[in-house]
Amino acid sequence: MFNPLKLQEMLSQASQMQEEVQRKLAQTVIEGTSGGGAVTATMNGKKQLLKLHIDPAAVTSLTGSTADVEMLEDLIVAAVNDAGRKAEEALQGQLKGMLGGINLPGIS
Repeated sequence: MFNPLKLQEMLSQASQMQEEVQRKLAQTVIEGTSGGGAVTATMNGKKQLLKLHIDPAAVTSLTGSTADVEMLEDLIVAAVNDAGRKAEEALQGQLKGMLGGINLPGIS
């Protein structure tokens, strides 16, 4: 027999779990790097970029050529993408932990 009160309780628990995941992701700090550490991107688990660090040596080595600037831009993109991948892994780990091993479509 269908119990609407039980459904409401389950929805409330799901909402609380979602809030908890969002809180934990906001507090999770992830770093991605490229160029052997020349560029470091720091983001939280919600994939918000918090900080971008460029090693001064990477900037002083620029000769002013377009190729050097493009290389630095590529390193920045790579570092941000690396941090984004790590943030996604953190999200998947949080969700798996909260679901207790239940496999749901779209959550690897």
